[in-house]
Amino acid sequence: MNKSKVLIIDDEMDYCLIMKSYFEGKGYAVTLGHARRDCITLLEEKNPDILLLDNNLPDGKGWELVGPITKTYPDLRLYLISAYHQKTEPFTSYKNVMIWEKPISFSLLDKTFG
Repeated sequence: MNKSKVLIIDDEMDYCLIMKSYFEGKGYAVTLGHARRDCITLLEEKNPDILLLDNNLPDGKGWELVGPITKTYPDLRLYLISAYHQKTEPFTSYKNVMIWEKPISFSLLDKTFG
């Protein structure tokens, strides 16, 4: 049986390790990246089922990748994550894009990913 694959792109190392531990505990295969450039490379290499993408990265905004990513990977479940309130209107036309604000609770993760 193939594990579902999760790609986490965030520059906060502690957050990445917590999320990695959570998803691995649920049986997911997890890959971490820490910048926008990692996101593009790792999407191509790993072809994940789920992407958790931080909005504020050292080399730019995660939201700027949403359009190109959803065009190339239409079945990818993308979670754009920000510590700041993010307007959702620009993303309502994307079928598999959710916007979450940090901190993300384990109850939300459990509800979403089982």
